[in-house]
Amino acid sequence: MTRLADDPRRRVAWGISLVLTVVTALLGGAPGAAAAAGAAGTGGAGAPPVPVLSWGPCDGAGDGFECATGRVPLDYRRPTGRTLSLAVTRRPAADPAHRTGVLVLHPGGPGNSGVDFARNSYEALPASLRDSFDVVGYDMRGVARSGQVECWDDKEYSAAVDGARGVPGPGALKEAVRQGARFAAACQERSGDLVRFIGTGSNARDIDLLRQALGEETLSFYGRSFGSYVGTVYAAQFPRRVRAMVLDGGYDPRRYADVPYAYDAGQFVALDAAVGRFLDWCGRDAAVCGFGEGRPRQAFEQLKRDLDADPVITASGRPATGYTLAYRLMFNINAGKEIWPYLGQALRSAQERQPSFLLSPPSPASFDFLNVNTAVECADRVYPSSRLLLDALVGAEAASAPLLGPPIGLGPPTYDHNHAPTCVQWPAERPSRFEGSYRAAGSAPILVLGTTGDPDTPYQDAVALAGTLDGGRLLTFDAEGHTAYHRSVCVSALVDTYLATKALPAPGTVCADEAPPEPFGRRTAGTEVDETHDVIPVLR
Repeated sequence: MTRLADDPRRRVAWGISLVLTVVTALLGGAPGAAAAAGAAGTGGAGAPPVPVLSWGPCDGAGDGFECATGRVPLDYRRPTGRTLSLAVTRRPAADPAHRTGVLVLHPGGPGNSGVDFARNSYEALPASLRDSFDVVGYDMRGVARSGQVECWDDKEYSAAVDGARGVPGPGALKEAVRQGARFAAACQERSGDLVRFIGTGSNARDIDLLRQALGEETLSFYGRSFGSYVGTVYAAQFPRRVRAMVLDGGYDPRRYADVPYAYDAGQFVALDAAVGRFLDWCGRDAAVCGFGEGRPRQAFEQLKRDLDADPVITASGRPATGYTLAYRLMFNINAGKEIWPYLGQALRSAQERQPSFLLSPPSPASFDFLNVNTAVECADRVYPSSRLLLDALVGAEAASAPLLGPPIGLGPPTYDHNHAPTCVQWPAERPSRFEGSYRAAGSAPILVLGTTGDPDTPYQDAVALAGTLDGGRLLTFDAEGHTAYHRSVCVSALVDTYLATKALPAPGTVCADEAPPEPFGRRTAGTEVDETHDVIPVLR
């Protein structure tokens, strides 16, 4: 593992992050919204009614899953008032005689369907877990079957992403702020009755109502990426309801929610560093990579400029620009080293103006995901309201990550890194945001997974999360790519044992068995990452 002191680029990056943390704190990063109470009420007068789940077939799928709808309070300040319908699915334990309980699978995002995540990930779980747990998933409030949030429609989103550039011009930040204002206003106009209530404080309370509806005293939980923040908030609010919990690609919860500029800075640096390591590999192994002819960083910068100047018109009739390239690479770099040869091949195809999965503009299905992704984060996170601070810090973050920082940070509201221009102008109150302690005092031990080269949730965040939780235990995966479960035989064996028996890995355990770059022809799927879906990969 590379130490911080051994890498000058990482020293500079973390220095920038530290400065941003201090400046943000001094200028008003503290939360200012009503709390979604730390130890939220679980009974007594005014407690919300427990949903009734009437199970039936799931859309004729015939996959062994049952589906139901549960009604939960829209506003937990009025627990017996208006309600919201949540889509829920479960697959009963295959060995009822040895059933342990319920295992909730929560996807990343925010914006991915938990119903789809559970159903699509079920076969990847080992038989030991399928035998002993009811596997449960749900669409969290504001997502898919549980009241899809709409801010921008497909036409508005298409215009914004098609007009973005891989090498933004001098006025890009002002345009990003204007787009953020329009997006925030559209959320209020089209989903105003819902967007105030889609924060993670309320989402975690929904999980506990579902636990009660399932008749369970405790639950087991696996959450990846954003799902790790949901699990953290659930454990913080309901610590004694946790039997076992795995938080994969953990967030540093306090920085995420309360010092968001500093959190964003870490994400920009982690993403750019991962892309940089891939391009450096291309330089060392040019024959396998196939891109850049020994100068891949320069070739990548030139490719962004070329696509901006003369976009490739795709089969859909929409342009693929340098921004399209950056957007797709942001998601595909999450797959780790095994996909690197395919990324090199895709960059070469883009360079030759041939079809490439890196030249696929975000689609209408993507827009559903991106609407929720931005809206939930604006409901969860409080950015200081200063426009001067916004300009200074967003500009600094983009500059700190030269490969992808400018197009992503100065582009339209899409994924995690560039929510500041929208969230600073967020018009809605935040009653569903969580503002309590994240210690989860009294919880069962919680296993946190951190990947050292994670482009999306930086490894240092997992370290911070494990240290924040009273019962946190860190398991390190020394590898590239986003999250760890089922990307490592070592990690998966330890996670499966913990979920089955509650036995934790030894302190300081490091797994280092990442799959190497794959020879061409072996991979038949997964080389085109679709941000609208999440799935636990099949363990190789």
